[in-house]
Amino acid sequence: MFTLTVQGWSLDKDLQIIQADVHMSADGSVLVEEPLCVDVGLPALLYSTLHDTLPDRFAPADAWERMPFFVCGCGDPECRGFSFVVTHKSSEEIELQLVEERSSGGYRELETHIVPWAAYARQIGEIAETYLAFVANLDYRPYYKETVKVVQDLLTQLRHKLQGE
Repeated sequence: MFTLTVQGWSLDKDLQIIQADVHMSADGSVLVEEPLCVDVGLPALLYSTLHDTLPDRFAPADAWERMPFFVCGCGDPECRGFSFVVTHKSSEEIELQLVEERSSGGYRELETHIVPWAAYARQIGEIAETYLAFVANLDYRPYYKETVKVVQDLLTQLRHKLQGE
């Protein structure tokens, strides 16, 4: 079983990041459980519903598809992050690996779970919808200027894929 919830959304006006309480678990194992920045990695998280991902927390901002899914709420990308490798095993399952990235490249695998694609995709789609509704009327200027547009485009692609199930 896979569960991802993001609650208690807030905008840090000084850092221009969206923070929230994140809970992610798979097969009874808690992978993430703390307040974190959710907008920096949201495009990569959404991208992972459609494509395999390999994280690179040291990539430039315009390499959004390689960002950790969640990072420390302080806004410093060098700070604590939750990086995942996602591999689509079939149209019904993905492999989700929590990894610890190394500054010299590569990563150390911490946990691996096989999760149902549909449950993963639906929950992430709901989070993307909530994000878009939350930022719609804010004076919000994310570090990667195209964040909202990328999330909108990926969400449209995900909706089409979910309708084709």
